[in-house]
Parts: sequence; C-alpha cells; structure tokens
Amino acid sequence: MDEIRSAKEQLRKDVIQVLNRMGEKQRAAKTAVIEAKLLDLANFQEARVVLLYAEGEHEVRTLPLLRKTLALGKILALPAFDPERKKTSFFKVDQPEKDLQPGPRGALEPRPERCKPVMPQKVDIAIIPGLAFDEKGGRLGSGWGGYDRLIPELPITTRKVALAFEEQIVSQVPMEHHDKPVDIIITDKRVIYKI
Repeated sequence: MDEIRSAKEQLRKDVIQVLNRMGEKQRAAKTAVIEAKLLDLANFQEARVVLLYAEGEHEVRTLPLLRKTLALGKILALPAFDPERKKTSFFKVDQPEKDLQPGPRGALEPRPERCKPVMPQKVDIAIIPGLAFDEKGGRLGSGWGGYDRLIPELPITTRKVALAFEEQIVSQVPMEHHDKPVDIIITDKRVIYKI
C-alpha cells in the first residue's frame, strides 16, 4: 500500500509540473476542444440531469460549461462536500454566479440555502475531475477522496465522464481498492472509452 501511495504522490507531482508549464492560451484552446467534444457526446445530449464540478487549479475549466449546460435546458447539479462527515450532497444550480460559494477545498460549491437538493439516482451523466487518467478508466484525484466516495453514490447507469488534457493521460494510474474509475475520458485529442 505504501508503494502505491508513494507512486500516486509522485504521479501527482509529475502531472502538476506538466500542467504548470502549459500556457493560458494553450489551456484555453485545449479546453474549447474538450468542451465541444463533451457537448457532442450522445450521453451528454441525451442527459436531463448533468452533474458538473467547478474547476480546481489543475483541472479542465468548467465555469463556461456550467452556463452552456443551463442554456441547453438541462438541470445542472454540483456536489457539495462535507469533509468532516465524509458526505457528499448534490444540489441544483440555476444561477452559478449567485448559487456558488467557495467550499472547504476552495473550489466553488452550491450554497445549500439557495439550491434545491438533487437525488443521486436522478443524475444521468456525471463529469468527474482528476489529475491523471489511463485508458482503462483509472483516475487519480488530488488525494482527498471526495470523488472516490461520490462515484459509488451514483447509479450504475450514470455515465461517469472525465475531462482531461492529453498530457494527463498516463500508461497506468496506480489504483487501490477504494479508487473508482470513470467510463469515458474526453481529451483535446480523443475520446477514450474504458476497456
């Protein structure tokens, strides 16, 4: 286990280093390609309820995608994390500018007093963040385990989709028993279906 944990930590450092070298122009161009591929994905087009995230520092930008999802008439849900109780709740977001506030990790999360709860079984597609991914759907998050706890709360029929820069795809993500894979990974170069 210690070997896997140290391999994960090293991979996190390596990927963050690569992402930090990416210029803002390059990041924006790649993000636009990734976003277009997601919007073109049949699973996204058919979805009524979309679970998204507000990006962290080393994740594909999603704030414009929140607005586009709403403009398409879909129900937009975002997770709110309670790290003390290790619990996740989903909330419907209608106005990202007003409905979101910084959560415990600094990423924007729904304001429970402004947003209505969404039951996990209502989510049709879940967009899951991460630092590194492999072609088998392996996912390496930032190390706090929030999304590894979130994924099992979703129905098996909910498509779990990751957005990533091609530079975040590695040959193999070190996985432990509690690590949860994604079904589809969309990069600026390709769409990867878990094998």
